[in-house]
Amino acid sequence: MINRAEVLETNKMIQESKLDVRTITLGISLLDCIDSDLKKCCDRIYDKITKTAEKLVPTGELIEKEYQIPIVNKRISITPAALVGGACCKSKEDFVEIAKTLDRAAATVGVNFLGGFSALVSKGMTKADKDLITSIPLALSQTNALCSSVNVGSTKTGIDMDAVELLGHIILETAEATKDQGSLGCAKLVVLCNAPDDNPFMAGAFHGVTESDAIINVGVSGPGVVKRALEEVRGENFEVLCETIKKTAFKITRVGQLVAKEASELMGIPFGIVDLSLAPTPAIGDSVAEILKEIGVDEPGAPGTTAALALLNDQVKKGGLMASSYVGGLSGAFIPVSEDQGMIDAVNRGALTIEKLEAMTCVCSVGLDMIAVPGDTEPSKISGIIADEMAIGMINQKTTAVRLIPVIGKTVGDTVEFGGLLGTAPVMSVNSFGCSSFVSRGGRIPAPVHSFKN
Repeated sequence: MINRAEVLETNKMIQESKLDVRTITLGISLLDCIDSDLKKCCDRIYDKITKTAEKLVPTGELIEKEYQIPIVNKRISITPAALVGGACCKSKEDFVEIAKTLDRAAATVGVNFLGGFSALVSKGMTKADKDLITSIPLALSQTNALCSSVNVGSTKTGIDMDAVELLGHIILETAEATKDQGSLGCAKLVVLCNAPDDNPFMAGAFHGVTESDAIINVGVSGPGVVKRALEEVRGENFEVLCETIKKTAFKITRVGQLVAKEASELMGIPFGIVDLSLAPTPAIGDSVAEILKEIGVDEPGAPGTTAALALLNDQVKKGGLMASSYVGGLSGAFIPVSEDQGMIDAVNRGALTIEKLEAMTCVCSVGLDMIAVPGDTEPSKISGIIADEMAIGMINQKTTAVRLIPVIGKTVGDTVEFGGLLGTAPVMSVNSFGCSSFVSRGGRIPAPVHSFKN
């Protein structure tokens, strides 16, 4: 049983080590909003979201006050919009109308982000999928809270390279459409392989079609807590190191479990999963990079970094699994560059490159995240980077993602300020050699042989 005493035990973590509940995310199915008439569909979407989520923000605030646990974001995820709008959207402009409706609903209920302006195209694109994807630049430039994602691959189906090639252009178009904000739209767009149905973290969140009509998912973060715990066992062997991470992850996850159960009971909506992800913030002391340095590497990117990250990711998962019956999402360690001051410093010192980050994504919980690149990067190079990361996910049967931000008007050595949780991004160099002949072949990269297990 989880009780108040258990939460009070974590008070020091909250006060001194920046422990927070990163998000309460309310997943909402919009399948019952489908209609052949665009206006009726938009009206149903708005009514369903505002009715289902009307108590989400007040509930989060009540839990914060009751338990003194910071809850940074209250968010919504919806059924992938390409499915919802397929019957009524005949063009990309129609999908922009759905995007505006979603953003208006998010503003009405007061959430920070709404995810699910998404398409699932790991094996091919329908007309609706393609219309949604091509609408993304306009949709993200005309909304505030909306987040978008496209799943282009899976271990079972392979990688849809037509979608990968298209997204190289879409990401650049999104950068251009939001260039007056430092190309911020790209920070709200993620390309995924093996996307989980129950991910509460933006920008990749959507409500899976296998989920209930509505569900409460909670995402917990605590890199500062882990860093503080490891300081207490500095110099000890790997057994002690691993045990310390597991025990700390257990306590953090129990806080998430409590918040999820409370929110579920107060709102009368079933509890889904707790996602324990060490997701950093720009705040000093809230950094995955600092954990890696505490484990023993001089800087993220130094020899040994990938092994240290693998150890961290595995122990976080092991500790979390013992603390909740339903751990899901992307649980593990995130390595977003702009959101982690230690990662920013490592880039600026020349220790960390995109190539090393790609190697690290083989063992972390997501992928190439919040990486700024020059605004004149060729679309085919962006597609090639996406393809590489999708291949890592497909072959290793794990979720991988790419959130690249080509910053219009910026070049290597410049920085771009996003503010808030999105932080500050140093513009990183991209390999000077191209891959246009590769990404333009068309078709699908086949699934690996180990996908044929039933």
